[in-house]
Amino acid sequence: MMEDLKPATGRPVPMRVRIVAFLWDYLLICGFLVLLIGVASLARPVLAPLFQAGPLRAELTGFLFLTLPVYLYFAISEGSRRHATWGKRKTGIVVAGVRGQPIGMGASLGRSALKFLPWELAHFTIWHMTLSPSYPDAVLYTLLAVVYGLALLYLVGPLWNKRRQTLYDAAAGTVIQFAEIVE
Repeated sequence: MMEDLKPATGRPVPMRVRIVAFLWDYLLICGFLVLLIGVASLARPVLAPLFQAGPLRAELTGFLFLTLPVYLYFAISEGSRRHATWGKRKTGIVVAGVRGQPIGMGASLGRSALKFLPWELAHFTIWHMTLSPSYPDAVLYTLLAVVYGLALLYLVGPLWNKRRQTLYDAAAGTVIQFAEIVE
């Protein structure tokens, strides 16, 4: 039987705990990637043209097959009654509102969209750099700088505030807290 988790008030979650939780989740993502590569190798005649038809179609295909499932994994897991992905559950942390209240699916979807914005912006930029570049180099390099800037802000943001919020947590009105098990 799976236990529900709910936010518990108390001390902020150290960054190292958040990183370990993400690494656990990343194991699942890597497993999904292996599965995706296997399926893609079998469906190569159908999929290859989608990645060669231009940057927008390639990005959309990549989004549908990779980004969207990963985004939904995080959004649905954190918006569920457990308020945590598998990695967060393993490390005993949950996503909560800034007052410690459970977040709903809407807040979770918004939080995850902001969380994965740099990842998808990087995909957009790389596809436009590699397949018939339609934007000037200055625009593409600026977009890459924005990707790296956001990633850096996401990493160091929790060090700058007492709630240990990332930029996307602050924008979504969420925090990461230690969990309390509810049976």
